[in-house]
Amino acid sequence: MNHKGVWTIPNILTFLRFLSVPVFIYLLIQKDGSSRIAAFVIFALASLTDFVDGYLARKLRQESELGKFMDPLADKALVTAALLTFIFLSEQVQTWMVLCIIGRDILITLLRYLAVWKGASLRTSVFGKVKTAFQMFSILTIIVSFILISYRERGAINEMYSAASESGRGAFEVALENAVRFFGGSANPFYDLATFAPYFLMLATTIMTVISGLRYLFTNHRLLYPPYRRPAPTPPAGGQP
Repeated sequence: MNHKGVWTIPNILTFLRFLSVPVFIYLLIQKDGSSRIAAFVIFALASLTDFVDGYLARKLRQESELGKFMDPLADKALVTAALLTFIFLSEQVQTWMVLCIIGRDILITLLRYLAVWKGASLRTSVFGKVKTAFQMFSILTIIVSFILISYRERGAINEMYSAASESGRGAFEVALENAVRFFGGSANPFYDLATFAPYFLMLATTIMTVISGLRYLFTNHRLLYPPYRRPAPTPPAGGQP
């Protein structure tokens, strides 16, 4: 293996994004505000490298098969780590939402590898990029909500949603009531905003993710048709096979 070809600047940024995942999780689950701020900075910088490494790979002509394989995996690892951690930190982040997002990512990853196997290309859309940008925005905003309220206040919000669930009320109903109360006038805007914003951000992200996944399936449905074998290489004209 050509190690010089592996340790390019874009690939190093991708590897650093992988390494940031456990550090991000550790900092996010801490109770002190400084750790949550550090988690926000790490996620923001890691998200930025997701755009920078692709640009540098093209600019420096350092595109590689390893980079094309690792870059989306690093992106998915970072987002998945954030969403799974949110499930344990916030009752507003519903398990079904995270499962929809992760399921879509698995589906697209399988389609991407199927396209490579068949020697075809995977058609993408601008909507997918919009979805990714909104997803990153939502995650960062939810982390900000953790920063702006205390650990005790977040516990009170979680108890609010847990009590509502036990009484048979859905999270959407609770979030909607909190939103109406907030826009009707709020004495503690940061706390009141944190009682519904994470839920609606995750709900919007989930809806966009599902729509994006269905669009991918529709525009790339021919990949699901046989044959499934990698096409045989075409022998050079006039040469030996």
